[in-house]
Amino acid sequence: MLIVFVNELYYNLNGMYKRYVKRFLDIVLSLAGIVVLALPMFVLSLIIWFEDKGNVIFTQERIGKNCVHFNIYKFRSMKLSTPKNVPTHLLENPDEYILKCGKWMRKYSLDELPQLFNILKGDMSVIGPRPALWNQYDLIEERDKYGANSIRPGLTGWAQINGRDELEIPVKAKLDGYYVENESFLLDLKCFFLTIGRVFRHEGVVEGVKK
Repeated sequence: MLIVFVNELYYNLNGMYKRYVKRFLDIVLSLAGIVVLALPMFVLSLIIWFEDKGNVIFTQERIGKNCVHFNIYKFRSMKLSTPKNVPTHLLENPDEYILKCGKWMRKYSLDELPQLFNILKGDMSVIGPRPALWNQYDLIEERDKYGANSIRPGLTGWAQINGRDELEIPVKAKLDGYYVENESFLLDLKCFFLTIGRVFRHEGVVEGVKK
């Protein structure tokens, strides 16, 4: 009887977390991040502009909750001449396009900081499957099998701490499905702190492919 009560309580609390608390935390954390990181983001903008004059914010069409398209924000880490809508790891010669400042920004995921505004707007969450490009049809289709397109995409997620760019699409989609099935405050907390470790160790990032 006690086990049934505990399970039901957990289910109700977790449902409340997913419906209300998680969005509240997203707003609080993104606002706090924007305020605290305002000066560093301004400095990064100047560094990018001086190296390759042009827009310092790069926008790209991505897949959001329920496959609704939205524009993701990033610091531009690549030259203006870079082919659009092509993931960096699919470029044969990525070093040809990546800015000097872009290399260390990408190494420590600093180019992702403008996504705090995506989170504040409600396009994204702090934790969730990374948003696919609008033309990554194979990944979108594979995620559909696991219901991974039914929630807000995230700044980081379960797949990111288990391989990131190194993962094959079926594996990545399966990990995203695991997250959707087990989404909870504790899992989000685990993703958050493990992401920090992965970023500082520069694990799972692939900038290009060899011929």
